[in-house]
Amino acid sequence: MTGTRGYHHGDLRRVLLTAAVQAIQEAGPAALSLRDLARRAGVSHAAPAHHFGDKAGLLTALAVEGFDLLAEALRGAGDDLLAAGVAYVDFAVGHRAHFEVMFRPDLYRTDAPEVRAARERAGAALRSGVSALPPGRATVGDARGDALAAWSIVHGFATLWLAGALPPEVGGDPRDAARAVIRRLFWP
Repeated sequence: MTGTRGYHHGDLRRVLLTAAVQAIQEAGPAALSLRDLARRAGVSHAAPAHHFGDKAGLLTALAVEGFDLLAEALRGAGDDLLAAGVAYVDFAVGHRAHFEVMFRPDLYRTDAPEVRAARERAGAALRSGVSALPPGRATVGDARGDALAAWSIVHGFATLWLAGALPPEVGGDPRDAARAVIRRLFWP
């Protein structure tokens, strides 16, 4: 490879992140290698290390991107907890590679300031939906506990959906299935 091949990419960092998403979708995050990403992007094997340092650095960037995409999806749902829960599941299904990395703290640098900030943005967006719980469903004075319960429910559902572990009667549409489950738990 020539030293100029990488210059054909307008944004090599973006190209490498996109290649990482594709690789994770194909084989999971454990199989990801910087050498394979370089091959996919058509650049020298040193190019990914130049941008991310190592695999953990690449996955840290992917986790940050994922938390920011999740925050955006949740903010789009507004203060409606049901809509936020459905948006969470929709995000997990639509951004599976990000989802698989974000909740595997053994894969990336969880203490990186950009990760903490992105995780907090996503958490704040999810917590805002707790205010929409119907009377009698929210735990008075425990908004964080309610948010944890809501997150646990939608995260568990999303994880089960992605693993193909739900029974066939839930149907084939993750949004409809999630809506039915969330509604059952929070609304009479």
